[in-house]
Amino acid sequence: MTAQSQFPQGYSAAQIALHWVVAVLIAAQYIFKDAISLAWDSVRAGENFAFDPLILAHVVGGGLILAFVVWRLVLRLKRGVPVAPENEPASLKTLSHVAHWALYAVLAAMALSGSLAWFGDVTQAAQVHNILKVVLLALVALHVLAIPFHRVVLKNNVMQRMIRPAD
Repeated sequence: MTAQSQFPQGYSAAQIALHWVVAVLIAAQYIFKDAISLAWDSVRAGENFAFDPLILAHVVGGGLILAFVVWRLVLRLKRGVPVAPENEPASLKTLSHVAHWALYAVLAAMALSGSLAWFGDVTQAAQVHNILKVVLLALVALHVLAIPFHRVVLKNNVMQRMIRPAD
């Protein structure tokens, strides 16, 4: 058995679905963050705030992201992931590996820091959450920019792996 055959040829339908659901949830967290930001500012100022379903959506969305990230990690560890394309330089493979694990870590840390801030009234956790949202945005941008780089520069189509399941 070769080292290559130990890895799946592509992602499973569950891995792909979780990827896209998390992507949509992340986008929603950024788009609809104003309600929870305003509520947080009111709490910090000692004021009351009116219930807004977008606040609940942000809190639930963060919890779902954490649950789905854990699920993806379990699938990744149990099933594995496809190997990087052969024409990808070793340094790029390393960068990709680090970036993917950083995405998982930042997403988990954002959910945890957001929960600590909101439910525990921990100001430092809110500050960490705000810093991590910039880090997450940079990681997502890197992740998205990798698509045209792979297609145009490396002339491979890694994007297909996140569209068509291998099983």
